[in-house]
Amino acid sequence: MQHIHRRHFIQSLSATAGLAGLSAISPLAWASDAFPSKPLSLVVPYPAGGASDVAARIFAESMGKTLQQQVVVENIGGGTGLLGAGKVLSAPSDGYTFFHGSANEVFLAPMLNPAARYKPQDFSFACPTTDAVIVLLVKNDLPARTYDDFIDFAKKRQDKPLTYATVGIDSMYNLMGDALAAQLKLPFLHVPYKGAAPALQDVAGGQVDFAILPYQTSFDGMQQQGRLRILTSFSKALPEPIKHLPLISASRYTPDFEHTIGGGYFVRKGTPPERVTVLRNAVSAALATPAIRSKLESEGRNVRQPINSQSQADEVFQQQYARLNQLIQAVGRKALA
Repeated sequence: MQHIHRRHFIQSLSATAGLAGLSAISPLAWASDAFPSKPLSLVVPYPAGGASDVAARIFAESMGKTLQQQVVVENIGGGTGLLGAGKVLSAPSDGYTFFHGSANEVFLAPMLNPAARYKPQDFSFACPTTDAVIVLLVKNDLPARTYDDFIDFAKKRQDKPLTYATVGIDSMYNLMGDALAAQLKLPFLHVPYKGAAPALQDVAGGQVDFAILPYQTSFDGMQQQGRLRILTSFSKALPEPIKHLPLISASRYTPDFEHTIGGGYFVRKGTPPERVTVLRNAVSAALATPAIRSKLESEGRNVRQPINSQSQADEVFQQQYARLNQLIQAVGRKALA
C-alpha cells in the first residue's frame, strides 16, 4: 500500500503542476491525464535476443508492476541504433515512449554519423542503470586459447586481416576495435551487423573471426557447446556471477585497455519533468530490487545505485559524453555533435 500511495502522490503533482508551453499538447490536456493512464512503449534499438533486449525485458516487467500499466518492449534495429532513437524522438514528448539507450545510440551515432538528424542533447537522461561488461570472443576453430594467443596469431596474419563483428558502424565496439588495432598496429577488418544476435550467430557459424560485444549469459552456453570461445573481458573488475571471465589486466599486450558501456533510460527532451520523475522512480524501484540486480549482474552488468534527481542523471550524462569524446579522439576521429 505504501508503494501505491507514493505513486498517487506523484500523479497528483503531475496533474496540478503548471505545464504551459510544453510541446503541442495544451496544459489542460496534461492536467487531466494522470500519468501513466495507458500502456507505455519501451523502445530497444536492436533486434530481439541481444543484450539490450534481455536487459530491457527485465526492467519492463518490474516497471509495469510499479506503474500499474503494461510496458511494451518494441524492438527497432538498424543504423547502429539510429532507427530506434528516431522512433523516440519522433514520438510526442509525453513520457509514453521512452528509450532503453546506451552510448552507442544516444552519443556516438550523432557524434559520428552525418545521417543522424539529432544531437545527444535532444534526449533527456531519466535514469542511468548499468555499465555493461564488454568481451572479445572468437570462432571456435581460431587457434588461440587466450587473448594474448589471439594477438600473437593476428600478428602472424597481417597479410590476411582478421574480421570482427559488432552491432554496427561507429558503435562503441567498432571504436574499440579500431583503437585496439591502432594500439597493436594490426589490420582488423570490421563487419557491422544490425545487432548482437546476428553478429553472434556469424561468429558461432565461423563467418567472422571474432566479435567485440556486450556479455550475455548465452555466451557461456555457446562456449560450453564448442561454438565459440570468450578470450577476455575488457574489464578490471566483474560482477560476482561472471568472475570466471578473463580480465584484460592479465594481458601482457594491452593490460590497460579497459572499457565498459553505460546505459539507462532516456526520454525526448521536453518531456514534463513530473513524468520523467515517475519513470525515474519506477526504474529506481527495479534497481533497488535484489532479484533484479542479481539478474542484471548475471547478464554481465555492473548495476548502478538508484538516483533520485534530474541533476544526478545530468551529471552522469556529461561524464559519459566526455569519456566518449576522448575515445573518438583516440582513434583519430572528430565529433560532429
